[in-house]
Amino acid sequence: MKHHDQVADAFGSTAAAYLTSQTHATGADLQTLAESIAATPGARVLDMGCGAGHASFAVAPHAKEVVAYDIAPQMLATVDGAAKERGLANIRTQQGAAETLPFDDHSFDWIISRMSAHHWHDVPLALAEVRRVLKPGGKVLFIDIAGADHPLLDTHIQAVEVLRDGSHIRDYRADEWIAFFEAAGFKASIRERWRIAIEFSSWVARMRTPEPRVVAIRSLWSNSPDEVRQYFDVQEDGSFKLDALMVEAQ
Repeated sequence: MKHHDQVADAFGSTAAAYLTSQTHATGADLQTLAESIAATPGARVLDMGCGAGHASFAVAPHAKEVVAYDIAPQMLATVDGAAKERGLANIRTQQGAAETLPFDDHSFDWIISRMSAHHWHDVPLALAEVRRVLKPGGKVLFIDIAGADHPLLDTHIQAVEVLRDGSHIRDYRADEWIAFFEAAGFKASIRERWRIAIEFSSWVARMRTPEPRVVAIRSLWSNSPDEVRQYFDVQEDGSFKLDALMVEAQ
């Protein structure tokens, strides 16, 4: 199975779980997204890799139009249904990959993405597309899980992520994000960094991680060096903390 199909398949079958996930449905970052878009009256917004739609739902009350864009059709169906329930008539969905945006040049005031880019095949190509479809003077806010600056820590978190979700590619470090955006012609900075507490059993259940892989993650954590377990605050039950970041660019 090709990777794009793997992503669509993985997140198609788990769409409902992501809609109700507290980890995804809450967070100060959603408030930051809403306030940022509200500062641009009448904004047309693209939400790349929208997943179950939480970023789209947060910004829709402050925008003229939100296009919720994702590779998984079942995710988009979930967004459509939830948007109707919430009375958000200005959200429309469209299916496709981050690297090939089916939109005209200079068609969005804001482009946002939340917890999606670690699944993208080619982030530089996706950001070139972002640059193309963004209006002159337009702005970008990306939120994602961050890779660790130390290689020892980074190797462990990437391994845990891919064991949990076979469609995972990479959590990028802050310096990698800045370099990607600058190469695409943006001025970029890290606006915020924070940590997300991950409750282990619901984290693997949400992704329907196969049992042998759940066992492998537990084994990896329990046998990892002390500084790894300390940094990620690994608990007896496997729960731990992930680093997250918000990149702003224009």
